[in-house]
Amino acid sequence: MVKETGFYDMLGVKPNATPEELKKAYRKLALKYHPDKNPTEGERFKQISQAYEVLSDAQKREVYDRGGEKAIKEGGNGGGGGGFASPMDIFDMFFGGGGRMHRERRGKNVVHQLTVSLEDLCNGATRKLAVQKNTICERCEGRGGRKGAVEMCMSCHGTGVQVRLHQLAPGMVQQLSTVCHGCQGQGQRISHKDRCKACGGRKIMRQKKILEVHIDKGMKDGQKIVFHGEGDQEPGLEPGDIIIVLDQREHPRFTRQGENLIMTMELQLVEALCGFQKPVQTLDNRTLLITSHPGDLIKPGDKKCVLNEGMPMHRRPFEKGNLIIHFSVVFPQANFLPKHKLKELEQYLPVKMEAEQPESMDDDLYIYADLEDCDFENRKRQSRHHYYMEEDDYATAGGVQCQTS
Repeated sequence: MVKETGFYDMLGVKPNATPEELKKAYRKLALKYHPDKNPTEGERFKQISQAYEVLSDAQKREVYDRGGEKAIKEGGNGGGGGGFASPMDIFDMFFGGGGRMHRERRGKNVVHQLTVSLEDLCNGATRKLAVQKNTICERCEGRGGRKGAVEMCMSCHGTGVQVRLHQLAPGMVQQLSTVCHGCQGQGQRISHKDRCKACGGRKIMRQKKILEVHIDKGMKDGQKIVFHGEGDQEPGLEPGDIIIVLDQREHPRFTRQGENLIMTMELQLVEALCGFQKPVQTLDNRTLLITSHPGDLIKPGDKKCVLNEGMPMHRRPFEKGNLIIHFSVVFPQANFLPKHKLKELEQYLPVKMEAEQPESMDDDLYIYADLEDCDFENRKRQSRHHYYMEEDDYATAGGVQCQTS
C-alpha cells in the first residue's frame, strides 16, 4: 500500500504500473508539455520529469511508496540528498540526447512524435514529415552582420550576463545574475546599419524541411528513428539530431505483446462443441481460416496459437512471432429448448455425476435451494422500496391516540 499517489497521478498511471507503462506515460506527457511546444507549461513539464525520475528508479520508488514526496526530499533511508535532476537532462537522456555537458557542445535536439498503425509496424511504411528547424544564415555565415562589424558588448564584457548585488540587510548581500539587455545574452553587439538583412542579426534562420521517415518491419511502439545532424543549428556548435518517436494507435482487433499478436474470438456453444471455421484478416491483408475440427473441444478461457502468424522481428522480417487467440464461449439463452428436447440432448452429453448422499439423511430433511442471479444492487433497491411501502402503510393506518384532558 503506497502512502501517497501524487507522482503516479502526475503520470496518469496506477501505483502498480510496470516500468514499460511508466516509460510510455512519460514519453507522451513529456512531448506534449515540452517548453518548446508549450512555453506556458514549464512547471507542468518539471513536475512530470520529477515524477518519472523517482518512479523509474526502483530504490527511489520504494522510498516514495513508503514515505511519499517528503521522504524523497529528505533523502530516504540514507539514500543521499533529495534534490531533483534538471528536467531537460531527464528529457535528453530519455530520448538519447545526452546530458547538460553534451548539450553544451551540440545544438538542441528536436523531438517529433509520429503516429503509426499496427499495419505500418508489421508491413513497413514510408512517411513524409515536415519539420521546422533553425539553420545558420547563409548570407552572413552565422556572424549576424558584415565582417568586422561584430563588437564585444561592454555592458557584460562579452559574458552575456549582468551581475548585480542586492542588499538584504546590513552586512548581508545577494548576488543576482540576469541576461544582459544590451546584447540579449549574446555577448556581442552589432550596430543596426551593419546587421545582416536576411537574419536581422540573429545569425540563424527558420527553415522548413521534409524528412522521409522509413518505418522498418517489426519496429515497436516508442521506438526512435534518429536523423543525425539534422537538428537545430547554432554558430560554433555541432548540429543536434531530429528524433522521431513512433506512437502506435490502438488496433481494433489485435494487441501486440513482444513479437506475438493477441486477439479474442467469441464462439457459440455449438461451435465450441462441434467445431468451426472462422476467417481472420491479417495485418498484411491475407485471410486465415481458423479451424477447430469436430471433437476438438474449446472451453471458455482456452488459449490457442497459430504459429508464425505474429509480428515480424525487427531486422529479421522473415522470422515471426505467433498469433495467440483467447476464446470466450457464448451459452444459449434460458429455456432455449423445451424440456422434452433437453432430455434428448442430455443423452448425448457426458453422464451426470451423482451427488454424494449421507446414508443417515432422509429425503425430507433436505432444504432445497434455488439459484438466483447475483444482482445485489437491484435487490437492495427493491428491499428499500418494500421497506418504505410498509412504513407508509403503518402511517396511514390510524393507530391508538392518547386522550388529554
